[in-house]
Amino acid sequence: MLRIFFSLCIFLIFYNLLFSQPATDIYIADLRIGDSDIEVGSPLNITNREGYDNQPMFLPDGKSLLYTSIREDGQADIYQYNLPTKSTIRITHTKESEYSPTIMPNGKDFSTVRVEADSSQRLWKFSLDGGDASLLLEKIKPVGYHAWASRHRVALFVLGSPNSLYLADIRDGGMNDKVCEDIGRSLHKIPGRDAISFVQKVTENNWWIKKLELDGMKIVPLIQTLEGSEDYAWTPDGSILMAQGSKLFKWQPQKDQNWVEITDFKKAGLTGITRIAISPTGSRLALASQKVANK
Repeated sequence: MLRIFFSLCIFLIFYNLLFSQPATDIYIADLRIGDSDIEVGSPLNITNREGYDNQPMFLPDGKSLLYTSIREDGQADIYQYNLPTKSTIRITHTKESEYSPTIMPNGKDFSTVRVEADSSQRLWKFSLDGGDASLLLEKIKPVGYHAWASRHRVALFVLGSPNSLYLADIRDGGMNDKVCEDIGRSLHKIPGRDAISFVQKVTENNWWIKKLELDGMKIVPLIQTLEGSEDYAWTPDGSILMAQGSKLFKWQPQKDQNWVEITDFKKAGLTGITRIAISPTGSRLALASQKVANK
């Protein structure tokens, strides 16, 4: 009974986190990464509707992106936006809800966190046409967010008190390592490195982006986050972009001692920017932003 009660509490926490968020749209912009600077073009709203559109993730060719959308039926499903044709298609159409679409290392499938009929939150795999759904990790729940560390290993944000970072191997379906506790939702494979990054909330006002080196499981602090921000993305050359409010900042490890502002999207109507995604070539940027009236 206690286990059921605990699981229900965790689900309600995750549910409230998802559905208490303001309505959001997804914007894309051109991106130019130089040796010492980064330039961003004018943002284009690709969703532009009432409701929740969030969690963008570029496909390997950079010409399309997946995202989570909650439509009139109240279900969260995965949609795909094609940049050249400016068209949108629905990828999943299920009785369950799917969140956090993430391209798998094979480049042909994507993984999602599925909220199942019994409120279980587990990691599932879909083909890019929305078919062939299969459960990846049977025993691990409740999963909140994830990032692929290698072809078979995946980093997991597992909800609990506290939220914890685990590494799991899909070949045996079990949790291999509990890495640390008090983490944020933004998990990433670091480009060109055998490592993943995550945010650890050391105290209420002291959050750090950290690196986990998979060979040896060593944790290395990288940089303190902007105040109140936990979402970020890596560029192909190993820089980090992070937003705060309407502003976008960069941190280039070999050049910047701290965060450097690169643009302010206020005039374009963006505010409360959260999720960030960068295309594989580094030529495009996707942002999730709160809606602003009359914009």
